[in-house]
Formats: sequence, C-alpha cells, structure tokens
Amino acid sequence: MKQIRVLLADDHPLVRSGIRSVLDRISRIQVVAEAGNGHEALRLIEDHQPDVVLMDIAMPGLNGLQATARITKEFPNVRVIILSMHLNDEYVSRALISGAAGYLVKTSSASQLEQAIEVVASGNTYLSLPADIADRVLRKSAEKNLLERLTPRQREVLSLIAEGCSAKTIALRLNISVKTVETHRAELMNRLDIHDIASLVRYAIKAGIVSLEE
Repeated sequence: MKQIRVLLADDHPLVRSGIRSVLDRISRIQVVAEAGNGHEALRLIEDHQPDVVLMDIAMPGLNGLQATARITKEFPNVRVIILSMHLNDEYVSRALISGAAGYLVKTSSASQLEQAIEVVASGNTYLSLPADIADRVLRKSAEKNLLERLTPRQREVLSLIAEGCSAKTIALRLNISVKTVETHRAELMNRLDIHDIASLVRYAIKAGIVSLEE
C-alpha cells in the first residue's frame, strides 16, 4: 500500500513534535517535512511534494488560510487539512472557501487524525464537526459555489428582484429590455432550481446578496 506523504505546518515546535510522534506510529503515513509558517510550508511543498498538509490556522506572516489558498492554486494535487481550536461555522466556512479538503479540531483523537489524513488523501472531504455544524457549512459552501457560477448580470437581476423591483423597473435600471429581464429571471430559476419570486428573494437574502435592512 502506497504511503501517504504528510507535511506538518504549525508555528509551535512542541505541537509539531506531538503530531509527528502520533503519525510516526502509523506505517502508512510518512512525515516528510515540518514548517513553522505559511511561507516555509510553500517552499517545503515544492521540495518534498507531500500528498497532505496538516495546516494550523494561526501562524505568523502567512497564516494557514492564506497559505491554503495559495497551495490549492499552486499545487492542486496537494490536499490540505486545517488544524484549529475553533469549532464554529465561520472558521470552517473560511477554511473550505480557502480550498481546504479537511477541518480537524485539535481536541480530536489520534484515530480521528489518521482517518482524516486517509480520507483526504483519497480525494474526499473530512470534517471533524458535530453533524449540525457540518450540514450548515456544507450547505453554505454549496450555495456559495452555485452563486459564483452566476454571471454578473444574473447577480444584478437577482439583487433587484430581491429588492422588490418589477421587470419593467429592472429593465430601466439596467438599460435592457423587459424580455431580456424575463429571460435572466427564467435562467436564474432554472440554475438555482427555484420556481417562484418569493423563493428567489429568500435565496438572495440567505446568500447575502441583499439584506433585510436594505
């Protein structure tokens, strides 16, 4: 069975030592390098070509989320697991948006660490979170990915629909025909799998395109 090559990135040597001592006992996992910050991690990834990076969030210089975004762009075959003390939606969402394939809280067990590495190395996502948080985060991530696939014009139309504008008003504001507005609206409904105006408005508010205060 092929070994999983792992790079540790944490600015605390004792933390790295503790994690390494756990991983060194797992025959299938090989720790190939250790980094004390994000910049060092990027250099060592290029030198050692790990399969998985265990990345702390809070590091000086280039933090874990910034480093993860660069890793996923510059080394698309390298999978990143974020290590964090934080167990809330915001941190997990930011990690996934940065491109992380896994999120592991530092209170996790050695067996969870091993499982996370194996799951992520196999191309899947691992979240060591309560089911309710994981469901919310994955749903928000899916909604954001869907939103990003909308064209700028579709986003404009969606925003104006959510503000309560009629097709005629939207046409005047965007200097397009009413028929074009109706076409954009139909495409939005089809792409978002939403089939009435009220649901489009709720989606726009939920996705942060407009707020209830506007």
